Formats: sequence, structure tokens, C-alpha cells
Amino acid sequence: MKIAAVLSIICSAGFFCFAQDRDFLTPNEVEQIREAQDPNDRLTLYVHFARQRMDLLEQYLSKQKPGRSIFVHNTIEDYSKIIEAIDSVSDDSLRHNHPIDKGMVAVVDAEKDFLSRLQKIEDSDPPDLDRYKFVLDDAINTTSDSRDLASEDAKKRSGELQAEDAKAKEERDALMPSKEVSERKKDAQQQQQPEKKVPSLYRPGEKPQNPPQ
Repeated sequence: MKIAAVLSIICSAGFFCFAQDRDFLTPNEVEQIREAQDPNDRLTLYVHFARQRMDLLEQYLSKQKPGRSIFVHNTIEDYSKIIEAIDSVSDDSLRHNHPIDKGMVAVVDAEKDFLSRLQKIEDSDPPDLDRYKFVLDDAINTTSDSRDLASEDAKKRSGELQAEDAKAKEERDALMPSKEVSERKKDAQQQQQPEKKVPSLYRPGEKPQNPPQ
């Protein structure tokens, strides 16, 4: 193997390792997400950011430039993380019984388009596809799964999440010492019990007198 080829592989590997530590949102986008307290607004923002990544991806792929595969790879990766963030917001909202009908309509419509565009990229078989095929396949699967979840009945999904949470809690409790589990259950029961009323020293009908000034 030629030295130049070896150096190219080393540099590419180093870049991809470094890329794993990148933020998938820009500082401006992060600030917008923080300001959007309503889950519907957050979902709409994430859809907007995902669409921007798709546009950017297609822009990179429209031109045959040396080294473009790195930018394509990272853009696809960022897109997938945005889709995962959409799923996290929707699941958290369902856990807290927060209505997200408006946001989920935007998600379903957008992800149908995203899935079509990603599949079209794979079917076009770009010459450098082998350099980002793994993340592209992952993006297609992530988008497909996310769309299925978004299309699912909210009550059914909420019940599934509650069941998952209960199972996860049981598994965590199984790993804890029995004494600690018992103490946690006792604390939880005490928090649920109403506070005991402090007994009064006054007779029925008797009112406390104001202290002398």
C-alpha cells in the first residue's frame, strides 16, 4: 500500500473519531430549542432542523468534489440525531400526558418526505457510497422507526412507555440490595400519605386569643 493512501486512511479515521464528539445542533439551534418550552414548538423546530440537514446533504451530493464524503457522513449523522431527539421529546411528552397532536402531524408529514429522499440517495448509488453507507442505512432505519412511532395511537404508545418504565424500574430494583429497595418503597409510601394534622390544645369551639401587645 502506498504511503499516501495510508496517510489518507489515518487522517480520515482521525477525523471521524473527532466527529463523534461534535454537537449535532449549532449554538443558535440549541438556544432556539431552550426557548421553545412547549413540546409542539420543539418538535416543529426539530423538523425544521432536520429538513435543513436534508437540503444540505443533497447539496453536497449534487457536486463531485474531493473529500465530500466526510461532509456527507457528518450531515447524515447529525440528521439521525435530530430524529432521535424528536422521538425523545414525543416520548417524554406522552409520559407527562402533554398533548402533542400539532407537533406529531408535522413529524409524520416531514418524515415521510425524509424517508423518500434518503432512499433516493441510496438508490442512486453515488461513487463514494461505501464511505457513508452505514450511517445512511442507519438514518433510513431511524426515520422509518420514528415515523411508525409518530403514527401510532397516542394512548397506546403512552401505555407502552409506562410498561417499559415499570419494567426498567423492576430491573433496577432487582440489582439493588433488598434493604435499599425496602427503604425506597417506605419513603415513597410516606410521601403519598397526607400530612397528619397537629392536635390542637384548645377545646372545641375555643379560639386562640391574640397575644397582648
